[in-house]
Amino acid sequence: MHQPEPDSLDCVFCHILVGHAPATVVRQWPEAIAIRPRHPVTPGHVLVIPRQHVPDVGTAPAVSAHTMAAAADLAAELPAANVITSKGAAATQTQFHLHLHVVPRTDGDDLPLPWTPQQTARQTGAAR
Repeated sequence: MHQPEPDSLDCVFCHILVGHAPATVVRQWPEAIAIRPRHPVTPGHVLVIPRQHVPDVGTAPAVSAHTMAAAADLAAELPAANVITSKGAAATQTQFHLHLHVVPRTDGDDLPLPWTPQQTARQTGAAR
């Protein structure tokens, strides 16, 4: 089982991995797990988390690759999805343990992303 590294003792994902914090695990791989987030943005939204504490996608490319492969397993089962991660606070990262969001999408789900027409319309007040 994963043991937290000294720099990860305050990491909520490390606490989940060692069983010290609750989570609903939906899938497991040797290098990663998938859990349900506390506040899903669409039905079926999951987080894919590496078992090794890695602060972000740019820190350990091999860990990032294994984590992406796990996320790709989940995304392959969906007709449409976003697979998203962030690196750094300026990019909206709030938990500094690498994690990928696998977000199932449907036509008309009205979930805006910053680079989509839905977000532009929402910002201008055109979409309601």
